[in-house]
Amino acid sequence: MHKMIIDFHTHIFPPQVINNRERYVESDCCFAMLYQNPRAKLISAEELIESMDESKVDISVVQNIGWTSHELCVETNDYIIESVKKYHGRLVGFCSVQPLSMDAAVKEIERCAAAGIRGVGELRPDVQMSRIDNKDFIQPLVDTLVKKKMILLMHSSEPVGHYYAGKGTVTPQVLYPFIYNHPELTVVCAHWGGGLPFYALMPEVKIALENVYFDSAASPFLYEPQIYGQAAALVGEDKILFGSDYPLISQSRMIKEILVQDLPDIVKMKILGENARKLLGIA
Repeated sequence: MHKMIIDFHTHIFPPQVINNRERYVESDCCFAMLYQNPRAKLISAEELIESMDESKVDISVVQNIGWTSHELCVETNDYIIESVKKYHGRLVGFCSVQPLSMDAAVKEIERCAAAGIRGVGELRPDVQMSRIDNKDFIQPLVDTLVKKKMILLMHSSEPVGHYYAGKGTVTPQVLYPFIYNHPELTVVCAHWGGGLPFYALMPEVKIALENVYFDSAASPFLYEPQIYGQAAALVGEDKILFGSDYPLISQSRMIKEILVQDLPDIVKMKILGENARKLLGIA
């Protein structure tokens, strides 16, 4: 049994963003929503690698954010591409695109795919575009992702409960029609899909979720720890991916939370890395 630990949801930023937070807060509403609070951590690839070494994480999947301008997507994608090359075997990269850029967004996905990027994420349809069901903008992206065998990781949020910075409005009501209309696309719903796994008890939803996975990003801020066992029972133990949302939450804290659950060891290993290894096709 593989014991590889893969964190499917982390965020890094280039030095110019870390050192000029205010400038980027002023120029992009998604970045501002997430990072205008000076206590919200911004880290480099090197700092992520340090955390991985301390927490015994083998591989981290690096997500971008839902920048609202094409230029900022490209600028930060460049840093992710560079970091993945620098730390080959330790980091897997996802890129950001602004769907409203249309042809430019498609070309950016193709450019990133050629550079070894494995998916698009973390897409924020609520901030980046008004509607994710607008086929003019979204269909060319979906077609390109499917053609390039890439994964789409989408921010997801709960329709109930407390407010937090970056919660947004990508609820199951938004996610489900999109998933249903694009069965050929591999989707990862971040943050437990905003509760979407519960609806997998409906037979037609279970069928629609065949190509869909759920990550645990920021889980301790959202749910009681038994969410791991509950979600595995609802959607299947093969569909749950350990994601920390580091540096929001420490990787070691999340790993410990999973390890102490009353679950069979094989299920813990699947969640901590085996499911992600298979999804990413890592030998």
